[in-house]
Amino acid sequence: MTADAFIDGQLIEWGERLFYPRSRIVKSTTPRLRSLNDRASAIRSRIEATVRRAPQVMVKVTGGGRGMAAIAAHWRYISKNGRLPIEDDRGVVEQGKEALKDIERQWRFGGAYIDDVGHRREAFNIMLSMPRGTDPLIVQRAAREFAKVELADHRYVMVLHDHQENPHVHLSVKAESRHGVRLNPRKADLHRWRETFAERLREWGLDAQASRQAARGIYRTQEPLWRVKAREEGRLRTHRPQQKQGAAVKRSLDEAATAWRWIGMALANSESRDDQLLARQISEFVKNPSQIRKVPVPLRKHERPLVRSNEPEAQYAHTPSLGHSRRGPEIQR
Repeated sequence: MTADAFIDGQLIEWGERLFYPRSRIVKSTTPRLRSLNDRASAIRSRIEATVRRAPQVMVKVTGGGRGMAAIAAHWRYISKNGRLPIEDDRGVVEQGKEALKDIERQWRFGGAYIDDVGHRREAFNIMLSMPRGTDPLIVQRAAREFAKVELADHRYVMVLHDHQENPHVHLSVKAESRHGVRLNPRKADLHRWRETFAERLREWGLDAQASRQAARGIYRTQEPLWRVKAREEGRLRTHRPQQKQGAAVKRSLDEAATAWRWIGMALANSESRDDQLLARQISEFVKNPSQIRKVPVPLRKHERPLVRSNEPEAQYAHTPSLGHSRRGPEIQR
């Protein structure tokens, strides 16, 4: 095996551990399905975007209705009682209270009947968001394409909110598909949804990434929409930590730190100046305690040869550590 091939293999092995969860559900093309060179190139791109702190997409499930009354109330909320345009899965854009009532009738009687109050969730509320300054229309286009890919068999409506700091799209998705299969999003689905949304944004020319929080060395909690609204209105009486803690959080951060360490060592030992520059950028990235915790400095070529071992801690026990971070928050979906 050549040195370059070995380095690419290290990048693929540790990069996929860092950026792609083990439980990932693969539906679209990912670096796992490409040639060796393409996979290594994709991992390098993800590394560069992460250490550059590229804008991160946000995709989260904010709730869902257990009956038609709750679903319709959410539609009134996201559409400002019909004042904002609401678009359905057919691409039809409507506006006004009568349009909301018409969509309600379609959902209530189309497929399994949805009563006003039920015992099971009949819809999921999803929010797709980008940081302040992003073009809202591109966010809307990317969200539309995201829904066509990930929610193709479901009825849904979407509303763009561009009047707040972060442009975002609210999606209300009918839980039961046209084929009777119920939507049941899990953690792996949320990771895939973020990847899909970021990919669609990049196709429209936006710098967007979907790196896991553990890869960025942070673990922040996500508040439900009702808590955010209650805080804005001064009605929130209880407060909870902004950072997640516990053994699972520590394990994820430690795994990410190990992956960053191997990636940095591989790039530092590369013959490519671009790789060596990227290794130095990783060193700067991990120095910030709020970004990553206890990640050693990548070794330079003259310091020690690259060791092909699966136990980096044993081989590089004396490698200096870059700072110490706070305990904190779990991965953002």
